[in-house]
Amino acid sequence: MQPKDRLLALAIVCVWGVNFVVIKVGLAGVPPMLLGALRFCLVVFPAIFFVPRPRVPLRMLLAYGATISLGQFAFLFYAMAVGMPAGLASLVLQSQVFFTVGIAALWLGEPLRWHNLAGMVVAAGGLVLIGSGAATGTGGMSTAGFLLTLCGAASWATGNIVSKKIGPVDLLGLVVWAALIPIVPFALLSLWFEGPARIAASLTHISGMGVFAVLYLAFAATVFGYTMWGRLLTRYPASQVAPLTLLVPVVGLLAAHGLLGEDLSLPQWLGAAVVMAGLLLNVFGGRLWMGRRFARR
Repeated sequence: MQPKDRLLALAIVCVWGVNFVVIKVGLAGVPPMLLGALRFCLVVFPAIFFVPRPRVPLRMLLAYGATISLGQFAFLFYAMAVGMPAGLASLVLQSQVFFTVGIAALWLGEPLRWHNLAGMVVAAGGLVLIGSGAATGTGGMSTAGFLLTLCGAASWATGNIVSKKIGPVDLLGLVVWAALIPIVPFALLSLWFEGPARIAASLTHISGMGVFAVLYLAFAATVFGYTMWGRLLTRYPASQVAPLTLLVPVVGLLAAHGLLGEDLSLPQWLGAAVVMAGLLLNVFGGRLWMGRRFARR
């Protein structure tokens, strides 16, 4: 990977890691479903007038928007609104890796390797440790927040499979046009859960930090992050690019601690380490095994 692309990858990782802190800041003044609607409105307009629609069947565009955009962020935003710390959210959301592997095996018939299963078992143990914080009320995490974040990870994973079925496509066009899908559902959910009075008050009294959060989520985390990540994936093998996402929860945990003062309980720190070990095993276990077999020969 060229040095400029390494810097680009690092920038994306930092943007996505800090993204969870920005969500928490945004939720301080804007309710979660309204925040989702505002985010995707800015992703769509005015870009949709300049970005061609990708050559994707409508049903696949709807499926992508319903999972990656609506499902993932509706669950995540609501989770963080009801007690999911930003740092832990960045880590637990990475369980999408294991949901993706499992769904691909069931839906696409892709084989499950030993390191995939071992990584799932190890990470599941870590999630149990993290979840213990919700049961005991430590670490500032609620049971609802933890479970909703897992639902967000499952939605992201389903979207990954949809993306795989779509195949190679202009990613900027896909991100912009798929962002049309969640706007109306987010608006309806906001009317249902948050009500017209709260929506009007939030929009009327939105703070400078609230505006910054919406702009960051729309342009930095979504438009910049997803399109530049797609560019890296087209230039380099996925095996070089994909593992870099393991740095996102590291940045997320550090940013949440440094900027929000979030502290985790000892079991949650241990759980975070175990989940990271499971992710590393899932990504690199096969290579290590093949390397050992090759060395023996």
